[in-house]
Amino acid sequence: MTGNLPYLVVGIIFLLGLYAVLFEKNLIKIAIGITLIEASANLLLIVLGYRAGGSIPVFTLAGKVEKMVLPVPQALTLTAIVIGLATSALMLSLIMMLYKHYGTLDVREIRRLRG
Repeated sequence: MTGNLPYLVVGIIFLLGLYAVLFEKNLIKIAIGITLIEASANLLLIVLGYRAGGSIPVFTLAGKVEKMVLPVPQALTLTAIVIGLATSALMLSLIMMLYKHYGTLDVREIRRLRG
């Protein structure tokens, strides 16, 4: 049906996040890049658990439908979303503390001011 398009979207989102982490100098943009990488991992889990023509994985439908979508990747994705939220909150709080201490969000300036 969709072919390799979901995998291509996962790759593009991952590469955008990797670019932001490696080449951006603003700490907020680096945090956004890490969040994009987390989102691409979640999307990959959902894409891997998809079955064409599958129904929702509800126990009451167990004998009535032939194919169901795999529930384990969905549970892993929900767990990864919660963990991603916690890491994003921690990153942003650390960025706020660095801004209060150094007065800048530029990684080059923070390295230069380190004494």
